[in-house]
Amino acid sequence: MDPFPGFNSGTLYTPVPNPFFGPLLEQIQDMAELKVALRGLWLLHRQRTRPRMLTTQEFLNDRTLLRGLSEPAGDAQAEIRRGLRLAADRGIFLCYRRDPAEEGESDNEFYLLNTDNNRDAFKRMMAEGLPIPEKSLPLSGTVTPAPDDRPNIFVLYEENIGMLSPILAEELKEAEELYPGGWLESAFHIAVTENKRSWRYIAGILRRWAAEGKDEGKYDGKSGRHPQKDNRQKYLEDYERRWGRVSR
Repeated sequence: MDPFPGFNSGTLYTPVPNPFFGPLLEQIQDMAELKVALRGLWLLHRQRTRPRMLTTQEFLNDRTLLRGLSEPAGDAQAEIRRGLRLAADRGIFLCYRRDPAEEGESDNEFYLLNTDNNRDAFKRMMAEGLPIPEKSLPLSGTVTPAPDDRPNIFVLYEENIGMLSPILAEELKEAEELYPGGWLESAFHIAVTENKRSWRYIAGILRRWAAEGKDEGKYDGKSGRHPQKDNRQKYLEDYERRWGRVSR
């Protein structure tokens, strides 16, 4: 097997709760449980449902887990099920069954990360039988999100800017509540195009739009109040006025 080439400068990061690297890492001895738990963190991070959850079938269909757990037992799906059961028994995941009578059915079981918010959601689902939210298509280079199926701001940031810190996460949450999803995507797109991969720059664009209005035709070739180039220069000048001149 060829050695891993290393992490390049464009590598994205997935948040992992700190206890995973302490007491949980000490306790977990089973490779299936470890791989399922780590892969589950990555898969759940990319979900857009609220709360974020995955079905057993989604774990069973995951190619990384299927390849990673094909040896030595040979039955990768059985290993995935066993890893899920161990992770849920340990308390890493919460397992919700829409119909308790159908235990073991792949599309009936849903897994949530065992957090404060998800425990509250889990209790509501158990008590009220809340319907499971519809799944969104995964974000990829070949799928164009519909206007009401946009990536959340954390995904936008991590896929276009870099690693997310807890302090910045609070700012991003506020921005997601304050600005329309279309504005967020457009502002990130401008920042990437202008090679200004900074939340300060993106926030400056959003503040300007909030103060002056945003012409939705500016960036799709339709007529607008100002040419696209002129507007981007305004955002750059505003950024440099606030934070100092930076090289392009």
